[in-house]
Amino acid sequence: MTANNPVIDSEGRAVGARPIVAAWLLVVAAMVAAMVMLGGATRLTHSGLSMVQWQPLMGTLPPLSDSAWQETFEKYKQFPEYKKINQGMTLSEFKGIFYYEYSHRVLGRGIGLVFAVPFLWFLLTGRIERRRRKVLYGLFLLGGLQGLIGWWMVKSGLVDRPDVSHYRLTVHLGVAFLIFGALVWVANDLLSKFGAQAVATDAVRGLRAWSWIAVAVVFLQVLSGGLVAGLDAGFVYNSFPTMNGYWLPPELAEMSPWWMNMFENVVTVQFDHRIGAVICTVLLLGLWFKARTLALGRAARLALILMLVALALQLALGVSTLLLIIPVWLAVLHQGGALLLFATSMHFALCLRRTT
Repeated sequence: MTANNPVIDSEGRAVGARPIVAAWLLVVAAMVAAMVMLGGATRLTHSGLSMVQWQPLMGTLPPLSDSAWQETFEKYKQFPEYKKINQGMTLSEFKGIFYYEYSHRVLGRGIGLVFAVPFLWFLLTGRIERRRRKVLYGLFLLGGLQGLIGWWMVKSGLVDRPDVSHYRLTVHLGVAFLIFGALVWVANDLLSKFGAQAVATDAVRGLRAWSWIAVAVVFLQVLSGGLVAGLDAGFVYNSFPTMNGYWLPPELAEMSPWWMNMFENVVTVQFDHRIGAVICTVLLLGLWFKARTLALGRAARLALILMLVALALQLALGVSTLLLIIPVWLAVLHQGGALLLFATSMHFALCLRRTT
């Protein structure tokens, strides 16, 4: 037996374990997607400020007695949301919003455990290739940072105004999508068959570049949606395709300096989100038009179809959510549609990446 045999055995075990490692990462990605959607429901039901303390280790259990519930409710009463919006709320009503935020935090802890425990086992048994370990370590640290960002966001609503900063909410949403995207990326890479699936002509290489531009544009649209959610901008101008008869609403540039309108003006923020949807649609349809005559592999063509289906679904959900004036269940599905579109656009780009 040579000195290199253990290394060869370890790497061989890691290669053989790729499907199970990928399945684990996809389970974590599904949990992150559920977390994002539950976070949307928490935001839309105005439940996010019901827990006024951050107890990352000790806050796993909810209040278990009447006295504990009363104590938790009294703490909530000391903060702006109760004083300015929910004054007179009963304990029963408080429990209704508390459990949304509580479930959101417990799911976050669950994601941490479902990631950390298998990761440690895979490491100790040599089932993760060396070149992937740094990425997974980084994902673990980013998940921990996301918990801090969540509390940083909640704190902004516990000071003077009973609402979280829309900037912090957008950062929180953006990091969640980055984590989700990284999980999908690594799982996709693990499940790929390494090596060429098709010969890449110059046209295919050009399409590959545009596919990553599409991923970036979809991500920017997600951030735009974070601003819409944070400012409740979906509740103004609930008509489509015009905004109450206007193609360019008169309030678009009423703030000074002008660039503040893009971040603070609810009308402009909604308008920008609509424009972003148009840009995403044109870009993804352009990818389809360019790809239809190219020699792509079967996986890439299937990925392209899935991306277009996700686009159509997301457009339908977005317009319906707007016209029906943001019903919670539909808005949550719209957020899920964003996750699906982001995942499928990334999957298409990764399929093109596996050409030579």
